[in-house]
This record gives sequence, structure tokens and C-alpha cells, in this order.
Amino acid sequence: MIRWILFAVLMAALLASSVGVVVLRHESRLLFSALQDAEFERDQISVEWSRLQLEQAWLAEAGRVEREAHEQLDMRRPEQIGILVDQR
Repeated sequence: MIRWILFAVLMAALLASSVGVVVLRHESRLLFSALQDAEFERDQISVEWSRLQLEQAWLAEAGRVEREAHEQLDMRRPEQIGILVDQR
């Protein structure tokens, strides 16, 4: 009689352990898939960040800024004049 009870308890533990392994493996696969999606998104954001840095460098280029100021805003360089310093 005790053998059957022990056998039933061991079989229940084996079944619970098996179900636990299946559940954890499924959860592990879901988490791995989420990790891959996050890494892909990180890579896309990194590419976008690099593109924006290049665009910022191009927009801030001194020659371009000067050309845009001249063409679009009709700005000119000031004439070369002497600078007076007040020494009181």
C-alpha cells in the first residue's frame, strides 16, 4: 500500500516537473524572440542615429552656413575696419 502511495506521489512530481519544463521552455523561446526583436530595433535606431549625426555635421559645415546666409538671407561680410579698444 505504501509503495502505491509513494509511486503515485513520484508520478505526480514527475508530471509536474515535465509540465514545468515545457512551460519554462516556451517562456524562454518567447523571451528569446523578444530579445531578437529588441536587438533589431536597436540596430535600426543606431543606423538612424548615425545618419542624423552625418546630417548634423553637413548642416553645421561653416562653408554651407555662410553660403546659405549669403543666398537666402542676403547677408554679407562686414567690411574690414579697424577695431578701437577703449582703455580707460
